Amino acid sequence: MSSYVSPHEIRAAFSASMSAMYRNEVPAYGELIKIVTKANERALQDRHQTHSRADEDVLRLSDERHGAIRVGRSDELAWLGRIFAIMGMFPVSYYDLGSAGIPVHSTAFRPIERSALAVNPFRVFTSLLRLDLIEDDDIRAMAESVLASRDIFHTDTRGLVERAEAQGGLNADEAEKFISCVLETFRWTGKARIDEASYHKLHDQHRLIADVVSFQGPHINHLTPRTLDIAQCQSDMVQAGLPAKAVIEGPPQRRCPILLRQTSFKALTEAVQFVGSEALSTHTARFGEIEQRGIALTPKGRALYDRLLADTRAEITPKADGSNAHAYEAALSSHFAQFPDEWRAIHDQKLGYFRYHRTDNATGIIDPERLNDAIDEGAITITPVIYEDFLPVSAAGIFQSNLGDNATISAVDNASKSAFETALGQPVLDEFSHYEALSEASLKEALKG
Repeated sequence: MSSYVSPHEIRAAFSASMSAMYRNEVPAYGELIKIVTKANERALQDRHQTHSRADEDVLRLSDERHGAIRVGRSDELAWLGRIFAIMGMFPVSYYDLGSAGIPVHSTAFRPIERSALAVNPFRVFTSLLRLDLIEDDDIRAMAESVLASRDIFHTDTRGLVERAEAQGGLNADEAEKFISCVLETFRWTGKARIDEASYHKLHDQHRLIADVVSFQGPHINHLTPRTLDIAQCQSDMVQAGLPAKAVIEGPPQRRCPILLRQTSFKALTEAVQFVGSEALSTHTARFGEIEQRGIALTPKGRALYDRLLADTRAEITPKADGSNAHAYEAALSSHFAQFPDEWRAIHDQKLGYFRYHRTDNATGIIDPERLNDAIDEGAITITPVIYEDFLPVSAAGIFQSNLGDNATISAVDNASKSAFETALGQPVLDEFSHYEALSEASLKEALKG
């Protein structure tokens, strides 16, 4: 029997430690957890919610979080990939945010197998700064110089990573030390590595650039709990006095949730001490976010989703001040009326991924050509596959609402997945292939006698 701690146990312990740290650093996060917990309790008690919810794993809700970090160098990203692997987390999907004027590209480190997600579904949306999108040569050179001189890791972190890789895991003492050391990378210190004048030069290019470059490490900038009723959470945030975002990002509210809906309270103003100054100044970057997850869509379903969202935004774009929020939500709902809102219709039109379950009514081997008949007859039941990943447009909307609208990075459409994977040192998993494999495996099992 192995004496090494399971990656899933390490991930669960790390997630809990990060949540405790972030609650201490951002007290409003604690309020957010209370709001989400109450909303989920109400949703689970509501029988109407129960039959319309795209969620087969409600037991994991209380532990579900996703964090977000931003790094500045390729080697930082590569080391983080090795660190997350020890926690059983792997890069899924490539996200280009440059097209929205945000100078990063990203992936999400997360558990992949359903059994691993059930133990602890912690995810970290991880972005790499794209210095090539800084148009000012002097500011780009300054950012490169500042980033080159920092080390975001505790002195023992790399050694623990190499030990885990060499011996195939970590024992209990090593795992405890590993968690403690890695946590330091994500801690907020409030001490900048540059003077205030340099900070403002970076800030004037883009607030995110200033956030990545100015500090010792990629402090966690939000930690997101999952809710079953994001509209209720949005209302509760407003009632609690939190500066909630005016519009929920993603699809409209539906009986059959699809993909991902997200909202947040706006970024906090935090005290910062700059190099060469005894007086405290301020920095704004970290915020609170909530998400609601629905079914993972097939390429066909995603193409329909993307078209309906684009049609909505061609008609009306939500303003940062929320002045047209109701008009935007009405337009969104109107356009998305074209997307079926019944599970069976989503299944039969091949718009979403489902898991298949054989029932006691089934006899013998079921012909795959008779799948729909078997579902009609109750021999097979279907449940939605939860979308475990992210939406670039929604991520950009959350970033922009918290970073402000005065950024000077031009929107560019030159995604570079290959460059990102080179920096990471490994390929990212294609989410569509992954969801299809999960669905096909469950179908194969359900059809056989």
